[in-house]
Amino acid sequence: MNRFVLTAWLVTAGVLVVSVPLNAQEKNLVYPTTKTVDQIDDFHGTKVEDSYRWLEDDVRTSKEVEAWVDAQNKVTFDFLNSIPQRAGIQKRMTELWNFEKIGAPFKRGGRYYFSHNDGLQNQNVLFRQDTLDSDSRVLLDPNSWSKDGTVALSGSAFSDDGRYVAYGVQDAGSDWNTWKIMEIESGKILDDELKWVKFSGADWTPDSRGFFYARYPQPDEGAAFQSLNTNMKVYYHRVGSTQSSDVLVYERHDHPDWGFQLNVSDDGHYLIITVWVGTDDRYRIVVKDLTEPYGLPYELIDNFDHEYSFIDNDDHILYFKTNVDAPLRRVIAIDLKKPARENWKEIIPQTKNALDSVGIVGNMFVCDYLKDAKTQVRLHAMDGSFVREVEFPSIGTAAGFDGRRKDTDTFYSFSSFALPPTTYRYNMITGSSELFRKADAKFNPDDYKTSQVFYDSKDGTKVPMFLCHKKSLKLDGSNPTLLYGYGGFNISITPNFSVSRLTWMEMGGVLAVANLRGGGEYGETWHKAGTKQNKQNVFDDFIAAAEWLVANKYTSSKKLAIQGGSNGGLLVGACMTQRPDLFGACLPAVGVMDMLRFHKFTAGRFWTDDYGSADNAEEFPALLKYSPYHNLQGGTQYPATLITTADTDDRVVPGHSFKFAAQLQASQSGTAPTLIRIETRAGHGAGKPTAKIIEEASDQWAFLVKTLGVDVK
Repeated sequence: MNRFVLTAWLVTAGVLVVSVPLNAQEKNLVYPTTKTVDQIDDFHGTKVEDSYRWLEDDVRTSKEVEAWVDAQNKVTFDFLNSIPQRAGIQKRMTELWNFEKIGAPFKRGGRYYFSHNDGLQNQNVLFRQDTLDSDSRVLLDPNSWSKDGTVALSGSAFSDDGRYVAYGVQDAGSDWNTWKIMEIESGKILDDELKWVKFSGADWTPDSRGFFYARYPQPDEGAAFQSLNTNMKVYYHRVGSTQSSDVLVYERHDHPDWGFQLNVSDDGHYLIITVWVGTDDRYRIVVKDLTEPYGLPYELIDNFDHEYSFIDNDDHILYFKTNVDAPLRRVIAIDLKKPARENWKEIIPQTKNALDSVGIVGNMFVCDYLKDAKTQVRLHAMDGSFVREVEFPSIGTAAGFDGRRKDTDTFYSFSSFALPPTTYRYNMITGSSELFRKADAKFNPDDYKTSQVFYDSKDGTKVPMFLCHKKSLKLDGSNPTLLYGYGGFNISITPNFSVSRLTWMEMGGVLAVANLRGGGEYGETWHKAGTKQNKQNVFDDFIAAAEWLVANKYTSSKKLAIQGGSNGGLLVGACMTQRPDLFGACLPAVGVMDMLRFHKFTAGRFWTDDYGSADNAEEFPALLKYSPYHNLQGGTQYPATLITTADTDDRVVPGHSFKFAAQLQASQSGTAPTLIRIETRAGHGAGKPTAKIIEEASDQWAFLVKTLGVDVK
């Protein structure tokens, strides 16, 4: 593999400060990069260099990596501080962000609850209301849990009698959660504390004496942020007891890679344990009858062949969303007294649109579909017969529709790229939507236009893309354009409101969001077309979107930026290495950049469902061919790049971004800046405080202003 190694001028704590040819504007920019190590791995007979392996070490325990991070951040922030427009961008984004945000209410234990942010609070506050007309009171305020706002509320579960709420606490963006219990009426925090919980919520038993949850064993000292997550177990915790006395309910020591999602049926009769082994929607189902004190959990579905997402039950009849004989998904009923497959009953058949989620409210199935990546909600009676479709005002995304079987109304929010979330109260009996709360954001949505186009990918596949921009836009090829994509893990990208994106559009930028293969926009077939040996389809779709934007005069290559996070960071990294000529700037965030070793850290082993594994001789060649870290080539003029990651990201460990940044800076033969911004006390994204979100987004837009030559008025 061709690697371009720069000459070191200064070596301090493993950090090499090097000089790279730059243009006149960046003549003072000097990159710190990395010492190289003699690391060569043998993959099925293919020798692969990994000269920056030591950057995988945890920044919290390695002084050498810490010094490298400090040196990189100094160069990056010196560069960002030199951009005159940066302060104005952050000021305007802060102004736009500063409006009251109130989530759609939901009802539990006879009370209403909703999230609230007065504008610039670092974390949303959970409020309670006895009735919709009564005064609201703070239930949980995460802003009081830390001075810097980096401790967040990660989840909540309410007991049926309304006495308790169990809630998760997330520190510095880590996926590790600590769960606690509050007595709602008094506001008293109990002594109960459940640690080492990850990828699990809590669900109460109907007597409100305790709840089920899942956890991993305590990691070895110093390994919490990097070690693989294995041997999850299901426990029952009784209120007022210690975690050490929790009752082990279910484990599979013969399958340490299995994980568990828990649901107690609304009638309290059953505990449904959904067993997962990766990121694919392929589940086993285990059932425990909670009315039988000594009854053991038993397998209802004993294979990982299909999706079975539990919805609810009518006594011994269980309802599931599934892709069995239905790649776009349908709803079926399984009778526990006659569980054989030949006795399964179809309740709601597959339609031409992908079924995303299903709930039961007011004795009706609320079915959330994706119609060309836009929300479509259809209601069905319990026998499956169609009742009505919920009408929405425009292209956008609806969220909410939470409730229980006996509820006669529910709430949902509707938003789009230029429309802040608006909350509606929906009458399940009449089908009417009543405006409940409207966001008072400081801009005019009528100034913007949202549309959807379909373009041809490399193999002729039609791919949808959303466009949003000011109505006054001229198609002359000069517009700064931000192209966003994800394309993985069956995740669908729909039109949602974002203040940072609004700021970009207010600056005159075009926002383009492509719905790439690998996502869930068109069901399992669309998803599988972008996985494993088909992963190149995702990159082809994204590249074709960029070419379409240029060909149709929205922008030009020198004015085009691409952005993506996590799997989307991989997307940006792969596309910039394959087509460095096509983009003016790249913003890969918390990306999976080393496709040969991702499965060796924390949750990475789950992703082999989508990516495959370098341990597999048949899958290895495809991974090596597109792995961003391994495909950076010396002597190449790469686009201006600002990599972003965080020191406590324990999902996609920051070593991915560290290694990619080091190799990119060593490989860059052009004059465009290639920088990495490393946030402290932040993780993969969840729980990040408002202040940090605004700072990071402002820095990204300032970087684009500088590197794309954006004229900010």
